[in-house]
Amino acid sequence: MCVNAARRWLAVTCLWAATGMTAAMAPQLAFAQQEASPVRVDAVRSEPLNQTVPVVGRLVARQAGSVAAHISGPIQEFRVEVGDRVAAGDIIAVLDDTSISAERDMAAAELTIAQAEVSTKQAEVALARQELQRLERLQSSAAFSQARFDDARQEVAIAEAAAREAEASVASARASLRLADINLGDTKVLAPYDGVISQRLSEAGSYASDGDALVRMIADQTLEVEADVPSNRLLGLTSGAAVEVVLDDGTLIGATVRAVIPDENPLTRTRAVRFIPRLSDVTTPLANEQSVTVMVPIGAPRQIVSVHKDAIIQRADGAMVFVVSEGQAQSRPIVLGEPVGNRYEVLKGLIEGEKTVVRGNERLRPGASVRIDGET
Repeated sequence: MCVNAARRWLAVTCLWAATGMTAAMAPQLAFAQQEASPVRVDAVRSEPLNQTVPVVGRLVARQAGSVAAHISGPIQEFRVEVGDRVAAGDIIAVLDDTSISAERDMAAAELTIAQAEVSTKQAEVALARQELQRLERLQSSAAFSQARFDDARQEVAIAEAAAREAEASVASARASLRLADINLGDTKVLAPYDGVISQRLSEAGSYASDGDALVRMIADQTLEVEADVPSNRLLGLTSGAAVEVVLDDGTLIGATVRAVIPDENPLTRTRAVRFIPRLSDVTTPLANEQSVTVMVPIGAPRQIVSVHKDAIIQRADGAMVFVVSEGQAQSRPIVLGEPVGNRYEVLKGLIEGEKTVVRGNERLRPGASVRIDGET
């Protein structure tokens, strides 16, 4: 009997103790439920959207092609080898000038003869005019002869015409001498621009006819980028527009649009676009027809409102985010647009500057108290 009574007293004591402890902890539990959740936030941004699509292009030389002989003659020597770098005006090859020098000397002699002939004809003109003047003074004399006077005037006219013909011969002789000088200068085949010799097409001792190609050159310091761009991607490629170009070793360089060629390929629906790249800082060797990638804008740049991708929560009824306002997390449905790196365009639902939760949003409920730990 005593044992049962003791057990009942112990049970009642434990119940009282438990009841008292629960009552004492109630305020603490309520405080724990109201404690703010730590979160990290990111600001909604307004930024330019400039999406691009890669288009394979190539480096092309603005000047490249054959260097030809301007006159005919045997090739006396070549002064360049394949791979040599030349500057504009450097001598590439020399033709034998023996016969051309002789022709130049002959032209000079013919000019001297023509000039002497002019002097003779001018003297004849002076003599004819002198005779005419003598007869004019006899007009009041009985010794005057009208027939002789008319003959003298005619002789002056003939002498003056002969003098003009001699002067024309001098002009012709000067032109022949100038042509001979040009031909003599053309025995030296010069580089028309700065570049590299890519191929030799003849050898010393061969005969070069007027117009025969002797070497091929590439102006590798004035390379441009050419890409065949789909016609529906040309909107953002106005003259002077900036793009990025990736070289085959991964080097990223800037470029600007120089021209969109108005000739569309009917099979591929593309147009050739020429870009001027900034190659001043490129240290790797570049080559004509080297492959590159042009990052072509999909459209004209525009300003967008964007949100960090970690702030977006996908639900059955669409995307939403938690926006922090006055220490509380408020749910906000949003409409998304294009991805922009690690962010998304927001078409509707957010404005620039609002704080969205990017860490800790998975456990939040609308209206929950939050404490900002940091911003991404």
